[in-house]
Amino acid sequence: MNALRFKLIETAWPDFGPVPAPPAQLGAEVYAARLDAIRAAMASTGYSHLVVYGDREHFANLAYLIGFDPRFEEALLVLSGSAQPLIIAGNESLGYLPISPLYTNGTLRSERYATFSLLDQPRLGCRQLREILADERIGPNAQVGCVGYKYQGCGEHPDPAHALDIPSYIADTLRDLAGYEQVLNTTDMLMHPAYGLRARCSAEEIAYLEYTGILASEGVKRMLFGLKPGMLDYEVAELARLNGMPLGCHMTLVTGDTRACGMNSPLGAPVRRGEPFATNVCYWGSNVCRAGWAAVDSSDLPEAARDYVEAFAGPYFAAMGAWFETLKIGALGSEPQRVIDMLLPLKRFGITLNAGHLIHLDEWLSSPIYPGSDIPLSSGMCIQADVIPSSPVYFSSRMEDGYALADAALQNELRTRYPACYQRCLARRTFMRATLGLPVGDDVLPLSNIPGVIPPYFLSPNTLLALIN
Repeated sequence: MNALRFKLIETAWPDFGPVPAPPAQLGAEVYAARLDAIRAAMASTGYSHLVVYGDREHFANLAYLIGFDPRFEEALLVLSGSAQPLIIAGNESLGYLPISPLYTNGTLRSERYATFSLLDQPRLGCRQLREILADERIGPNAQVGCVGYKYQGCGEHPDPAHALDIPSYIADTLRDLAGYEQVLNTTDMLMHPAYGLRARCSAEEIAYLEYTGILASEGVKRMLFGLKPGMLDYEVAELARLNGMPLGCHMTLVTGDTRACGMNSPLGAPVRRGEPFATNVCYWGSNVCRAGWAAVDSSDLPEAARDYVEAFAGPYFAAMGAWFETLKIGALGSEPQRVIDMLLPLKRFGITLNAGHLIHLDEWLSSPIYPGSDIPLSSGMCIQADVIPSSPVYFSSRMEDGYALADAALQNELRTRYPACYQRCLARRTFMRATLGLPVGDDVLPLSNIPGVIPPYFLSPNTLLALIN
């Protein structure tokens, strides 16, 4: 496959209307259906119990199943057959449980387990974990699946089925009750890209991801249009105007002083003309990132990097055009990976991660996109265009946004239930095709308000890369 040709154009960034109101919060019936689905998966694989662990960083599986995300503490959800689910929570989480519609309608039981609380908080008045789990009938006849946030393959662990990614004091208790062989890692039930329950999003989930995609992309847009030499990174970050919706990861902000530490948050570094700049904003379900140079044009760049557009950013943009050609329902996950590996050689572009991944409430769920993947891209997958080039000379370039794959049935549901969301997605797709020349297929619904937009020189934000048709 030959790379598509690119050019620079002068154009205003698209306007898809004011920030909408957030979609309505999900009702108890949605979470009940999700619990029914995970119970069906348990039954089909012979598990009598499922325990789902969560903490502040690894919240998404719990939030998906019951609408509750731990804040300061740990938590453990216990599912067993047709019994009402039990959430085991710490001192402070008890007061947050009403966030779950299942809790408020009386279909989610709860028990305080103070060891999940912060150090030196009161520990009296609660049962030991062993007693709680034994009362849930976890014993010698049980087969227990453990959901953390990661499962392992045979190349990573000699016994991946028993490699649990939950705290040892929980794992040890479960193994003591049920026996070592009967306690297994089942995180794949929720997170595997081929069959995990969270790998395909419903219409209501896509509507939420589109809303947070708007918030994130408008924040990045304000930052780039407000960028001026002499600003501190703190001042640039303030332009994002975070609105209090939960974040999927920390904001990153890279300047010339911090280019060697690409994951850092603002720390008081100045923005200088002619130096690299990158930033992201990430809410639950969205991560929007751009990377380039704090420059007006190529003359501002270091001499070795003055062919940045011709040698680096332009070929990257063209390769992403070819990437979009592969982004369609039924394509194997190996296809977008093959295109990027071929058009952006590792030695020159330094891309070491997957050529895209699934995004959900967590920023990286899992990925069907990797060399040799035989996982088909399917309707409901929300895919992050997270292709990250890196160069000691050219720094980077990025068009990181979220895209939903949706077949006719899912698109019709979005059109019916979330008409404004659906129309914005169609308008974004039209912009990508007509203005940027990107070959975005009919299966693809862009979720960001700056879809495919790459200004290589951030001090000239209306100078954008586009493809030559």
